[in-house]
Amino acid sequence: MEKPYNAYSEHLKQKFGVKVYKITLDAGFSCPNRDGSISKNGCIFCDDGGSFSQAHSNLLSIEEQVTTGVKTLSDRFKAQKFMSYFQAFSNTYKPVNELEKIYSASLKHPDIVGISIGTRPDCIDEEKLKLINSFSQNYYTWIEYGLQSVHDKTLLKINRGHDYKCFLDAYEKTRNHHGINICLHVILNLFETHEEMMETAKTIAKLEPDGVKIHMLCALEGTKVAEMYRNGELEFMDEDKYVSTVCDFLEYLPPSTTIHRLAGNGLKSELVAPRWIGKKLDTLNRIDREFAKRGSKQGSKFSLY
Repeated sequence: MEKPYNAYSEHLKQKFGVKVYKITLDAGFSCPNRDGSISKNGCIFCDDGGSFSQAHSNLLSIEEQVTTGVKTLSDRFKAQKFMSYFQAFSNTYKPVNELEKIYSASLKHPDIVGISIGTRPDCIDEEKLKLINSFSQNYYTWIEYGLQSVHDKTLLKINRGHDYKCFLDAYEKTRNHHGINICLHVILNLFETHEEMMETAKTIAKLEPDGVKIHMLCALEGTKVAEMYRNGELEFMDEDKYVSTVCDFLEYLPPSTTIHRLAGNGLKSELVAPRWIGKKLDTLNRIDREFAKRGSKQGSKFSLY
């Protein structure tokens, strides 16, 4: 059944003729918001794994992680094509010569068709962008920026370590490298009103990004968010509210923007709250039903402003 939004998984299937799976990789990167360059505390939602959710780790070489990922996904899903996804921490936070070796190592397997690099907007420069763009000649190339919100007061509250202007500068520089696709990460429920979250949707919609990944704020063990939750300093959306808010958000985004994630966040063993986000398929089905009830879809309000 056709989705009411531009699902990234379907986009990849149409592009490559088969379903494409992302292999999440940990190359041992750090983050300027954790190593003391900006702060040692990190973002309030980030755990010790730096959003990395896989069983293997940087104890394995990049080539070994790719080989392990290919075998696992092939055995489980009969997968045929894959993308290397550098997920943990800030994956441009090394000198360019080291980055070239790391990225190149992830592309040696014959069934790898693309690369996606998750990072912060304050960890990018022209030299690094030129390197990343060079891979686009032979691989489907993405950079994923953790924006989270367009509101500076929110970025300050979550200890993000950069403001919206920093992101916008990085976005514009990246846009000049036409081989790089850009995905923006957004987190809902960051101590914001519904109107503020919709302002983020409208603002990034005007940028017309290639992709958007939407997360629900959650509390993982060892994070500041978990501490705040246990101290009664914040409340989480229930599933009904989240589903409604996601649909509102998607209605503002351009129809051409691919949607990389809408549900699920964190390992269940590390999840403190809200527990409902562990039911990813249920949440996705509810989003489909909410759109059907509204008679709307992604982009239905995009032309209104």
